[in-house]
Amino acid sequence: MTNRKTKVALLSVASNTVLIILKVIAWIISWSVSIISEAIHSWMDLLASIIALFSVRNSWKPADEDHPYGHGKIENVSGVTEWILIFIAAALIITEAIKKIINPHEVTETTIAIVVMLISAVTNIVVSKILYKVAKEEDSIALEADALHLKTDVYTSAWVALGLLLIKFTWISMLDPIVAILVALLIIKEAWHLCTSAFEPLMDKSLSAEDIEKIKKIIGDHKAEFIDYHSLRTRKAWNIRHLDFHLVVKSDLSVQESHDITERIEQDLEKNIGNTVTKIHIEPA
Repeated sequence: MTNRKTKVALLSVASNTVLIILKVIAWIISWSVSIISEAIHSWMDLLASIIALFSVRNSWKPADEDHPYGHGKIENVSGVTEWILIFIAAALIITEAIKKIINPHEVTETTIAIVVMLISAVTNIVVSKILYKVAKEEDSIALEADALHLKTDVYTSAWVALGLLLIKFTWISMLDPIVAILVALLIIKEAWHLCTSAFEPLMDKSLSAEDIEKIKKIIGDHKAEFIDYHSLRTRKAWNIRHLDFHLVVKSDLSVQESHDITERIEQDLEKNIGNTVTKIHIEPA
């Protein structure tokens, strides 16, 4: 699992590196602010990919004395960091666009720049789909965040290509910074979802209502073995779902019998939900 996540993270690093080189070359040829805004975006994508690579390499580490609950939340820290990088990229793009509006200059060459943008869009479509697939299967917020970076790059590259195409046929260079600003706003919009997805587990937010209902049903399937349960709490760290609750049993049950009941419930939760760590506190009726 870890090797697979590391491989797709490395793929993202490699693709972003190549695209940065292509975009810088296109910017030197065209002097388009929307192209340099895309190069800035790709720099942020590369940094985000490196952060994602670091986090997936470390999130799998088992619990130790300093981290008794494991290292899984490093992926959420990575996701929040990548969200910050997205906003920095958007701010830099808007800054460059405003400079271009105040001090306009002609876009010299558009054909090569358009080709580079289309190559960027196609490349990121392929890589982001791979990242999303692995992120979903491995429940990795770091890879999901990296995929979101590349997904926004697909949109922005398409917007820039369209803007350059319009400039090519209309010669209205002011379209260049306008497109760049639209690109930045689109980046900010996409980033908001990442912010909430990555940050909420750091605050130990409960699992989704759907997950909680599923947990309650599984516990209820064993109702013949206990009297009641209460104080159910849930949270998520990395791809691990943590839950704990109090189980009320008959007072004449032995320790072994009570333990066997909790074992069956825990095994059932793991079988039907997966990646669960369950703590059950036994209470006599």
